[in-house]
Amino acid sequence: MHHSIKLPRRHGLSALLYRILQSTGSFIRRNIVLTIAASLALCTAVIVPPDIEYLTYFDTRTLTCLFCTLAMVCALRNIRFFTCIAEKIVAVTKNLRLSVLALVYITFLGSMLIANDMALLTFLPLGYIVLHATGKEKYMAFVFILQNIAANLGGMLTPFGNPQNLFLYSYFQIPTADFMGVMLIPFLLSVMMITVCCLFFPKEVLTIDTSGIRLPAGRTAVYLLLFAFSIAIVFRFIPYWTGLILIPLALLFMDRNALAQVDYPLLFTFVSFFIFSGNMSRIPLVQDFMASLLSKSVLTVSTISCQFISNVPSAILLARFTDNWQELLLGVNIGGAGTIIASLASLITFREYMTHNPGKAGSYMAKFSLVNFAFLGILLAACLLLVRLGLV
Repeated sequence: MHHSIKLPRRHGLSALLYRILQSTGSFIRRNIVLTIAASLALCTAVIVPPDIEYLTYFDTRTLTCLFCTLAMVCALRNIRFFTCIAEKIVAVTKNLRLSVLALVYITFLGSMLIANDMALLTFLPLGYIVLHATGKEKYMAFVFILQNIAANLGGMLTPFGNPQNLFLYSYFQIPTADFMGVMLIPFLLSVMMITVCCLFFPKEVLTIDTSGIRLPAGRTAVYLLLFAFSIAIVFRFIPYWTGLILIPLALLFMDRNALAQVDYPLLFTFVSFFIFSGNMSRIPLVQDFMASLLSKSVLTVSTISCQFISNVPSAILLARFTDNWQELLLGVNIGGAGTIIASLASLITFREYMTHNPGKAGSYMAKFSLVNFAFLGILLAACLLLVRLGLV
């Protein structure tokens, strides 16, 4: 006769504490980058106690642009705009190679328009649907990895393609033509390498049923206009504070869920890194150390920094110690390739892959590291050559 063992039920205060700890642990697992950023901010706040100078740390234009863009992307995603466009493109392809090219290029182009993390959140599920529906799950790791690289490197060309670009574009007041001029050659090289990788997939015949999505015409038109408005704010055509009025007001009436779905942890991650980098820049020992490192090679130091503390905090921190925005811009963009923590986008991809493939973390990481470090090595060598030739 088997006797089941009953665990004691938690009552009162112990039950409340248990639920709090459980919720806290779940939040930390979902928002590990924010947790690290907030911890760093708190640690440096002990060394540099809060004062009036803290108010100068925050780049309100960057935070506003990021919020407006994220909000409109959520609204467009809720009407399945991106999925509809992507499905129509994929539907015209006839084999695996062309489908992978379509998926990767959609992600690549998406990152240029809606930022790398939002492009992945939008198009990685589509990649899964295509592979799962056609019985080609065995290719999922490499497809996801290429989508990840496409998102990281595709966004390098535009000021709003990557969060670090948005910050540097605003922080250094970089002219748009100069920004795109610096990033053009690495961008074209990335396109070429990504395309070559896609050509290794076989031409296996695929068939897929589209979902027959019909977009609401009026809502789609308004959302696209508001999205264009948020892009105009990024390019400084419109005062940034107007975005904080118009876009939330419009979404309150048209799609409140979009406001709730905005990646607020990402915004607070930026706030935390602003505090961390601001405090670090006020510590004399750090000032001397960073100045010494950056005097050797801003490009190399920023690229390596991304491998350990990710590209967004690297941009925010190092910008305070150098005026060489060209090399810094190159470094924090190509530095998004490499380790799994080099870019927030890479963590998003890893999380999405593990959702569908539990227990395959080791295999994925091996493939991820092989492809990413190959890209990083080639791009770093190319950028160092551009610097040596005086083309940057």
